[in-house]
Amino acid sequence: MAKAKITVFALSVFMLTAINVNGQNKTIKGNMETSSKYETITLGAGCFWCVEAIYDRVNGVKSVTSGYSGGHTENPTYKDVCTGETGHAEVVQVVYDPTVIPFAKILEIYFKTHDPTSLNRQGADAGTQYRSVIFYHNEEQKKVALEVKDLLNKSGLWNDPIVTIIEPFTTFYKAENYHQDYFANNAKQPYCQMIVNPKVEKFEKLFKDYLKK
Repeated sequence: MAKAKITVFALSVFMLTAINVNGQNKTIKGNMETSSKYETITLGAGCFWCVEAIYDRVNGVKSVTSGYSGGHTENPTYKDVCTGETGHAEVVQVVYDPTVIPFAKILEIYFKTHDPTSLNRQGADAGTQYRSVIFYHNEEQKKVALEVKDLLNKSGLWNDPIVTIIEPFTTFYKAENYHQDYFANNAKQPYCQMIVNPKVEKFEKLFKDYLKK
């Protein structure tokens, strides 16, 4: 499988350079794509509408699917997850080409487009379903995720420590169809205008070199 091999030293140089430049209900087990060209990562960073809208714009990303992971309830609905009692987080499953965008950059985008120091909430969205969490799919992803988190914790970008959880991926439940491509289909909706759009604009400003053409 094609993978971006990143040593601790190379990753440190890569990430610290990036920091200086930028400043600041269907069960799917395993990867959604079986092609050896692509890899999959599952990320939670608050409302999945925001995260999906960002990664839809990242060059090298093949697909982004909103869903639920990390809990104990089988086949949860959005209503179930909103109770905070399923254990699931709102997540997106990102399928990407590591020969186009390295995993460390996927994570840099992740950390810098939400507040990773906020426990179980993003803005007004509060509850464990909105926790900051990385579900890694293999040991290499785990290693890189821990290293990136540590580097960013030491970077001084945030006043408080990063609380993002890093844990193994188990099961992904695809969210209801109306959640897919939500921002693309509902850009004028008030939540999208006030919450999603500013995050998308921040991404486009910080990572303009990684925008899809």
